[in-house]
Amino acid sequence: MSKTESTKTPVNKGQYEFEPQERIDRFHKLMSYGWENDYKEYRRLWNELPAKSVVRDYPLLVDLELLSRCNLKCPMCPTVTDEYHQKRIIPFKMGVMNVDLAKHIIDQVAGKIYSLRLSWIGEPTLHPKFIEIIAYAKERGIPEICFLTNGTKLKLDFFKKMTDAGADWITISIDGMGETYNKIRRPLKFDETLQKVKDIKKYKDDNKLIKPVIKIQGIWPAIKEDPEGYYNTFSPYVDLIAFNPLIDYLHKDSDIVYEDNFYCPQHYQRLVIGANGKVSMCSSDDFIDEPVGDANVQTIHEIWHGESLNKKRTQHKKVNGFKELSPCARCYYPRKMELGEEVSVNGRKVEVMQYINRAQVIGT
Repeated sequence: MSKTESTKTPVNKGQYEFEPQERIDRFHKLMSYGWENDYKEYRRLWNELPAKSVVRDYPLLVDLELLSRCNLKCPMCPTVTDEYHQKRIIPFKMGVMNVDLAKHIIDQVAGKIYSLRLSWIGEPTLHPKFIEIIAYAKERGIPEICFLTNGTKLKLDFFKKMTDAGADWITISIDGMGETYNKIRRPLKFDETLQKVKDIKKYKDDNKLIKPVIKIQGIWPAIKEDPEGYYNTFSPYVDLIAFNPLIDYLHKDSDIVYEDNFYCPQHYQRLVIGANGKVSMCSSDDFIDEPVGDANVQTIHEIWHGESLNKKRTQHKKVNGFKELSPCARCYYPRKMELGEEVSVNGRKVEVMQYINRAQVIGT
């Protein structure tokens, strides 16, 4: 290996399942329902393409941010920072993606990608044409339509519309229980969010529905008070439960310890398009400081194979070359981790990995 070339060490980190293996296996079976062979190929390519530095004709996944703003002000989220508002909200008409642009992008990638994620940093369900866009993407034949949500709009009537439109997978962010959740996710209330989850489960059971698959996730500092209680509260109603060690969402850390010869996999897996049509180099460039294209004036194929993104791929092949890119230097992907603690969940040992020198304190 050349001294100027880094070791190819793709890292998928940042989230950990609370689940026993049989529940994880069941989750993937549910996810693959109706497209089993393609799902298997999708997951194979997700790992293989970055390991071999292969740039597919189109990305495997497109993150299409329908809305860059949010209705909440969670203390650990980049949307609460002045920098985010200056760069991602104010200049772009409150960060709402034009529905014609969304459909134009979907037309380009239909039949070429495996998954379309209708979210990035903002709250996608607040987009006025959210249901219409789900339905359009599904009608165009994209196998998996998914998104992340804070759950604000997940009342049963809205969930029914999403289900009828063709949503395949919903991840709900639920940080802790009771007053912990209420404080972080205000003005949402934990009891109301839990009831929404229960109502969704009952509706799915009553109608013998497999999709949409439901996953919940929360940041570790909000869950550590009672991880077993958190798991047992939600496991009867959802398909997978995960947690995230708190990352540097607010971009304050300076004493960062990095992986040796880090090499990012994202540039071979996915393309992230902000609500204004600007294309980010990855899902961790919250402010789109390193744009690689503009979907308003370029095709997705041009951007994916373009000079700008190819330069990022080349930069990552250099030993520690990622450090020269500011979003990469502050990203959680190249940060080293260590075992923070071990907890017991119904007799199972769960290891909680944490980023070195990263305080697990909400709001830091």
